[in-house]
Amino acid sequence: MGKKVILIEPGKYLGGLTSGGLGYTDIGNKYAITGLALDFYRRMGKHYGKFEQWIFEPYVAEEIFNEYISRANIPVLFNYRIIKAEKNNGFIKEITVENSTSASASSNKTITAKMYIDCTYEGDLMGKAGISYTVGRESNAAYSETYNGVQLMEGHQFPDGIDPYKIPGDSSSGLLWGISNDKLAATGTGDKKVQAYNYRICLIDDPKNMKPIDRPENYDSTRYELLVRLFKA
Repeated sequence: MGKKVILIEPGKYLGGLTSGGLGYTDIGNKYAITGLALDFYRRMGKHYGKFEQWIFEPYVAEEIFNEYISRANIPVLFNYRIIKAEKNNGFIKEITVENSTSASASSNKTITAKMYIDCTYEGDLMGKAGISYTVGRESNAAYSETYNGVQLMEGHQFPDGIDPYKIPGDSSSGLLWGISNDKLAATGTGDKKVQAYNYRICLIDDPKNMKPIDRPENYDSTRYELLVRLFKA
């Protein structure tokens, strides 16, 4: 289309969630997936000797993204993050980025463009540009919607009978880690809560390609007692 593009990546890898560990795609109706996304999954299939593939290893996803970038000859600034955005008449005029591994003013770079797209998890470009945004869940009432805000949905709750106390049956022992004693707000109510973050990793049962999982430093197993009780239930 005759456009020039530069990608700025705060880390070392392209692809975000897909190449970062979530190799199990929530496809729903796969016939709704077309365009570049479908091309990606069919390239993935070629790697695994299939027509298309929806479950894959993150490194394979990264290889495909790198192939796209290489073929289109798009420059990528790896290990750079935004520190400032300059605006003029409501439009972003230029941004300044710094090296995210060894931040020093001498390594800063200024990027000037006609259009800026924030494709990050955190929305740092929006924040630096002073653009309004929402954290948490909007209420149903905000836009006359149905599934926003607080939802006590079937199939998304713990089964009845899982004891919430540190010592089962003893309320004086306190609640297990991760349980709040706040009252459930009304359905559709907005709040400022953010979904939990977690790690997605690939596991394998082939001894020749296996690395044992060691107990992490400062690991606190009591944080997962609720999960243990869920398994037992």
